[in-house]
Amino acid sequence: MASLLDKVQTLISANLHWLVDQALKQNSIAVINQYIREVEDNLENLSEATATVGGNVKTTRRKYEELQAKAAELDRNIDIFLREGRDDLARAAQSKLNSTQRLVDTYAGQVDQMQREYQNLMDARLKLEAKLTTIKQEREELEALLELAKSKEITARTIKSLDDLAGVGDADVARIADSIRGRLDRASAESEMRAASLDKQMDDVLDRGELDAQLSARKSRLGLEKGS
Repeated sequence: MASLLDKVQTLISANLHWLVDQALKQNSIAVINQYIREVEDNLENLSEATATVGGNVKTTRRKYEELQAKAAELDRNIDIFLREGRDDLARAAQSKLNSTQRLVDTYAGQVDQMQREYQNLMDARLKLEAKLTTIKQEREELEALLELAKSKEITARTIKSLDDLAGVGDADVARIADSIRGRLDRASAESEMRAASLDKQMDDVLDRGELDAQLSARKSRLGLEKGS
């Protein structure tokens, strides 16, 4: 369990800025896809572990409550035996009550410990799901951004070819090259406008974590968060 939580914490604390930078540098979203696969695999394991621990918490709490009820019944019986002068039965019941109470105390500690573990798993699962949602959104934007980058590269190569063609001295060929180059310039400008919009959207998503941290700090100062 500790090993699984360690892996999950590593994924939660992963620097998304770094992942995005690597994807842009490599002109590929492979690094993003690898991260998503790791998150999805660990999220599945985490969900199974959470369900298992949650079931164990319910089972242990039920046994704890059954033992509490048994201890209360023994306690009442001891009083009855004493009133009836059955000290031998009262002594036996007291002995049984003592051992039952020790079990009650043991189960109480187990319930508390398992409940904390269950809560930790639940918290980690929610955080990992949030991280997965964020990186999937960024992957879509990166895919569009990289496609624009590839289009610009094609445009640049075409313009270079046209420049080479325009230099051959044929006036008609030069005019055609200038016309095509003008159309490519317009297409490139439109791509830059779209890229600027995508860059802003990506920055908004990446800055969301910092904004959440600032709001959390403000809530703590105002006493609006407890026991997070």
